[in-house]
Formats: sequence, C-alpha cells, structure tokens
Amino acid sequence: MKVVKGGKNLSFSALVAVGNENGWVGIGKGKAREVPPAIKKGAKDAKKNIIEVPLRDTTIPHLIKGVHCGGEVILRPASKGTGIIAGGAVRIIMELAGVKDVLTKSVGSNNPLSVANATIDALKKLKSPEKLSKLRDKDKDLIWQ
Repeated sequence: MKVVKGGKNLSFSALVAVGNENGWVGIGKGKAREVPPAIKKGAKDAKKNIIEVPLRDTTIPHLIKGVHCGGEVILRPASKGTGIIAGGAVRIIMELAGVKDVLTKSVGSNNPLSVANATIDALKKLKSPEKLSKLRDKDKDLIWQ
C-alpha cells in the first residue's frame, strides 16, 4: 500500500513456482493492483525462469548450499523413503522439481522470496552424474559408489 495525494494505492505481490515434477522448476514474481493479475504475471515470469534439476533416483546428487541476500538454504541428499524434510518455499520448490527425498535447512532470513531464490540458486549449482564424471575423468558408475 502506498499513500498518495488522492488516497491509498493498493498493490499485491505474488511469488509463483512452476514445475513438472520431473526435474524442471522455476519461480517468478508478479505485482498488480488485483490478486489474479499478480498471480498471472508471476506465473508468466516463472515460466521464463525454468531451470533443469539433475536428479539421482528420487533425491539430489550431492550436498549443496544456496545463498540469496540474507537467506541461505542447505540441501542434503536423503535415502529413499525419507520424504521432503523442508518447510515453506523450499518444500514447494522441491515437490515441483520432482525431488521426493531430501533434507534441508534454511538459515538466516526467513523471507519467502529470499528463501525461494536461495533454493533455486542451490538447485542451479547441482551437477549431474555425467557432468561430474567428465570433470573428474572417471566413469559415471565409479562416482556414485
């Protein structure tokens, strides 16, 4: 809400996450004077910012940390059947990315936008088994033993 000469100007912000639950996820932010247009703008922005998430069966390939402003998110791989141990924005993003087993910890700011961006930052840093094997000049099967 912004107070101007003519009165109060209301506006709504929407943080929207999209994903196919199979390794693709994105987040976006929309702002408008009404809620539905804000959500629509957020969804459009989220579709522009989709990233691919390398998965190892039902979890992430390795431990990773993502940072955005004051928010910090630590993602750890978990064994099958653990589930998504996360809250708020991290849980939603993990579900939409198709990650079924992961341990997470959010440190610092608990602002949903900072936490969501930190989660996306961490997911961007993940390396697939193929990429890791190429970097280390080792067979893909040897890396995941």
